[in-house]
Amino acid sequence: MMGDGLGIIPTEGVLVSPVEGKVIQVFPTKHAVGIQSDFGAEILIHIGLETVNMNGEGFETFVKEGDTIKIGQKLITFDLELIDEKATSTVTLVVITNGDQIEIVRKDECQEVQAGNCRKAFYTD
Repeated sequence: MMGDGLGIIPTEGVLVSPVEGKVIQVFPTKHAVGIQSDFGAEILIHIGLETVNMNGEGFETFVKEGDTIKIGQKLITFDLELIDEKATSTVTLVVITNGDQIEIVRKDECQEVQAGNCRKAFYTD
């Protein structure tokens, strides 16, 4: 409903930026961040399902709205065990919310991705 995206089952509690860009939103509950990439994609990264109800417990942010970010830069840390205990799932969603305004040249199905490298899933060059 929100756009093209992918779900990631995290193996550690660190969210890093998949792109170069700018932080356009950090949710007050620290469970999600919005990014404007340098190539024009608006990306929402949402850690876990139903984590908004945790009210920030188990999350720590390292960026704020307006910050310029690099690929691999730490954005948020989170307690995987606490999310597993208090939320529906640890699945982390990465959604391109303005896909109607940019062209995604390639979409690949992949089983494993490396932190800071989204090129296996989406890219525009």
